[in-house]
Amino acid sequence: MASIRAGFSIPGASSTGVEPVRTDFTPEQLADPDTAQSEKVLRTCTHCGFCTATCPTYVLLGDELDSPRGRIYLIKDMLATGKVIADTVKHIDRCLSCLACMTTCPSGVHYMHLVDHARRWIERNYRRPWAERVLRRLLGTVLSRPRLFRLALRCAAAVKPLKRYLPEQLAALFALTPNSIPAASPMDRLQLFTAKGDRQMRVALLPGCAQRVLAPEINEATIRLLTRHGCEVVVAKGSGCCGALTHHLGQEPAALNLARANIDAWERERLASGLDAVVINASGCGTTVKDYGFMLREDPAYAEKAARIAALARDVTEVVQALHLGPTSGLITARNRRVAYHSACSMQHGQGIHAGPKRLLATAGFEPVDVPEGHLCCGSAGTYNILQPEIAAALRDRKLANIVATQPDLVATGNIGCITQLAAGSPVPIVHTVELLDWATGGPEPKALRSGHRERRRKYAESRSDSERAAKPINVGSIQPIPPASNRSPAAPSST
Repeated sequence: MASIRAGFSIPGASSTGVEPVRTDFTPEQLADPDTAQSEKVLRTCTHCGFCTATCPTYVLLGDELDSPRGRIYLIKDMLATGKVIADTVKHIDRCLSCLACMTTCPSGVHYMHLVDHARRWIERNYRRPWAERVLRRLLGTVLSRPRLFRLALRCAAAVKPLKRYLPEQLAALFALTPNSIPAASPMDRLQLFTAKGDRQMRVALLPGCAQRVLAPEINEATIRLLTRHGCEVVVAKGSGCCGALTHHLGQEPAALNLARANIDAWERERLASGLDAVVINASGCGTTVKDYGFMLREDPAYAEKAARIAALARDVTEVVQALHLGPTSGLITARNRRVAYHSACSMQHGQGIHAGPKRLLATAGFEPVDVPEGHLCCGSAGTYNILQPEIAAALRDRKLANIVATQPDLVATGNIGCITQLAAGSPVPIVHTVELLDWATGGPEPKALRSGHRERRRKYAESRSDSERAAKPINVGSIQPIPPASNRSPAAPSST
């Protein structure tokens, strides 16, 4: 055994054993469906350690308890003893839920369901400091309500000049506040968008929450692209936030209520006029909607409906692939052709979507290139960049340095969180994949390419030497991290 903390050890931490994790839950504990499910996940783990090679926090911090293997043992101990201590909470909170470990794991450990259970357990059984409680409740309440979020952003913009005087977490919150807040889009209203030409499909679009406030042009581009390719799109009455933000904060009642509202809205549409798919254009939301069946498996009124909706859920790129991309407009030139494709964690690890978006970009006339260390998170992870600003900033800088190393004209990704996280520090525009596909097939030029593009290009030319940062260790706090490339495990993929 390798001792990690006084009184705490992880079997196999310095070996490559294949013995499954041992559990000792009582029959009374296993009567709880969540605990019974978590025990199955725990017993799947063989503590082989492959997951450490692709875990962003372990790569940065080098602490076994900040790896999936370490967290698995912390969670097992917490659930078995019923005791929640501050050190356990710290390491669970540091998990990004990027799910890179699930892509890497040879044993098929469903870490997502395990860490989600741990977050719920902590929320119910651990009393955080009051400032943390207030901030987490504020985030869960405000971000999931577009009108309230828009109002909050306007207030935050007024306070933003004073952010250097604020505590670290609040300063991180205000640093992410845009200088201007887009007006609400008329296309986000509850309505039906008819297909151009013969109708090929009928889909419901998840309107979302934070994305429709921060970047309403993404939903607009999605609707134009789908209707142009013969898809009828409905924004259903009662649909809205998917519940992912509150779900990952451990605020499960609120998350499940949001999920139920969406399920009811889409079931009404399915029964009234039929639905071929539920389209999601934020991959973080897509991972959650595709998991509705599991999340509501114990709810007799919703289990069947939730499983049905989860089976209909599709990322927008999956739907466009099924429709086949139409003729391109010929607007792609040498100045905007080379696209660094940043595969969001929720896209590649959460949904298992890898080549499809890049294939669509290539068909549209772009030249997609992989980002080095593409399996590592950019540090957004929902509210993570607010709650864990130091680690999030280190991951963002590492990701941007790797992006610059590819010398792209622009960056494409399929998640609003990644766009927000990377855009402020990026020397090149960060654009949603669907905006590029819409532009290439007859839509308007993406907003990010129109505003400040020349200034970004100038800064980009000046900063190309910064790509060397991708090969240097990043100091987070007082912990010396593992160098990113030179001693990476063979288990770590070189790119997405």
